[in-house]
Amino acid sequence: MTNLQLAVSILLVLVLAMSALSAPPPGEGGAKAALEKSPRHGEWVDVQVAGAEVPVRSYVVYPETKDKAPVVIVIHEIFGLTDWIRSVADQLAADGFIAIAPDLLSGMGPNGGGTEAFASRDDVTKAVRGLDAAKVDAGLNAVRAYGLKLPAANGKVATVGFCWGGGQSFRYATTQPELAAAVVYYGTSPAPEALANVKAPVLGHYGGDDARVNATIDPAKAEMAKLGKTYEPNIYDGAGHGFLRQQDGRDGANKRAAEKAWPKTVEFIRKHAK
Repeated sequence: MTNLQLAVSILLVLVLAMSALSAPPPGEGGAKAALEKSPRHGEWVDVQVAGAEVPVRSYVVYPETKDKAPVVIVIHEIFGLTDWIRSVADQLAADGFIAIAPDLLSGMGPNGGGTEAFASRDDVTKAVRGLDAAKVDAGLNAVRAYGLKLPAANGKVATVGFCWGGGQSFRYATTQPELAAAVVYYGTSPAPEALANVKAPVLGHYGGDDARVNATIDPAKAEMAKLGKTYEPNIYDGAGHGFLRQQDGRDGANKRAAEKAWPKTVEFIRKHAK
């Protein structure tokens, strides 16, 4: 083999390797267009919650695959269930998962609506901040049970959350022992004393310029290591809070972080929820 042939072979291998990496979901600006063009089946469902008068309205997207798939619960940001969160669910389905994005504000908006019923983003963030852990867990447990009963599901459920939802993804791992995996995007970690209850492996993605959230990484990392549990935090230099949604921010650092974090997310869930 000549040097030129060797170089071409190496280049081909690199191209194939890069093409195998999952592309991240779109940034916020491209979310609606991505949803409109998606070939995948997405639908709205009402998930009943034990003891609650109002079901949790959820967006479910199915992968195009012949095999049964893991279920991934997509926990929304402090901005509630938006088109962007639905586009994240759609990308997860493109990557081979059944994605369920619940609106944890279901029934809390004007006239009994959810996120879409609030007059402003400020009203949404105020309502999300007011959610208590027990109500969140009740909703997530109901969605998890719904997902497990789907004929196309393989019996494994993971979570991925963003911002407020990232913190909930990690916290939910402290209360749901049957969780297969938890992924945290720029969410705060639980108090170290709560981590003894974690059974699921946890993967974290954090912007380097996010001191408020990142101050909670090392205490959790030390305690999880002490307990012999899996916690893999990744910090992306120059990226800010919300980098997956705001991919056009911070002079390209957010985009680079998104392109590194998303394939790791897909690989981690595939590994632990197969």
